[in-house]
Amino acid sequence: MKKLVFLMYGIVSYVIFFATFCYAMGFVSTFLVPKHIDSTPQSPLGYALLVDAGLLAVFALQHSIMARPAFKKWWTRFVPEPIERSTYVLLASLCLILLFWKWEPIGGVIWSVESETARLVLQLTSMFGFTIVLVSTFLINHFDLFGLRQVGLYFTGKTYQSLSFRTPFFYKYVRHPLYLGFMIAFWSTPVMTAAHLFFAFMTTTYMLIAIRFEEKDLVDHFGARYQDYKRTAPMIIPFVNRADRKKKSFESHSQALK
Repeated sequence: MKKLVFLMYGIVSYVIFFATFCYAMGFVSTFLVPKHIDSTPQSPLGYALLVDAGLLAVFALQHSIMARPAFKKWWTRFVPEPIERSTYVLLASLCLILLFWKWEPIGGVIWSVESETARLVLQLTSMFGFTIVLVSTFLINHFDLFGLRQVGLYFTGKTYQSLSFRTPFFYKYVRHPLYLGFMIAFWSTPVMTAAHLFFAFMTTTYMLIAIRFEEKDLVDHFGARYQDYKRTAPMIIPFVNRADRKKKSFESHSQALK
């Protein structure tokens, strides 16, 4: 019975996550959802900015603190290990649902693209960003990332083994394709309002900070293999490392000629 309860808990947590992810696409792209990032403003600017900053901070703190190994070690004294990841995913989803519910639109247009072709390209680019995110989760193991593998193994009586270090497809070109996908999705919009700019800027800042903590954990876990990976693959922007290596090679060759 305990195994079945854990399995159902993991499945429900995953379903809530997936529904939240789908709503997030509509929330950012202002498409097919009742309330989105650019809904009609209802509150004064100062109040709206304060509320929105607080909502983003709640998500950022939950998402980062609960992902740290030290917190996990303490947390699993109270939450059974097979459902630790599912609980993390569930709480992250609830933080996003709170953000969608309480988000305060701001209004004010920073830019607006008039060309229908350009508007379509930007909308498709945003969807492409979300596609990168989703595909990247499957490349590393979608079901482990969102807790289903853990509860599935526990249900079948098998021991959980953490994932081995791999760099499939997108991961050969950037170390954090999920974050790259989110940045593309958030910044590619035909109408950039003040609310959308605030959201994109704050989330991008958070991601760049979060990467530093995540990479420290990855180095601690994988050691020299991840250190070598950092030297060969750029953090966010594809092909940057290659350009740097070519530049250094050119400079070295020039020095040798002198």
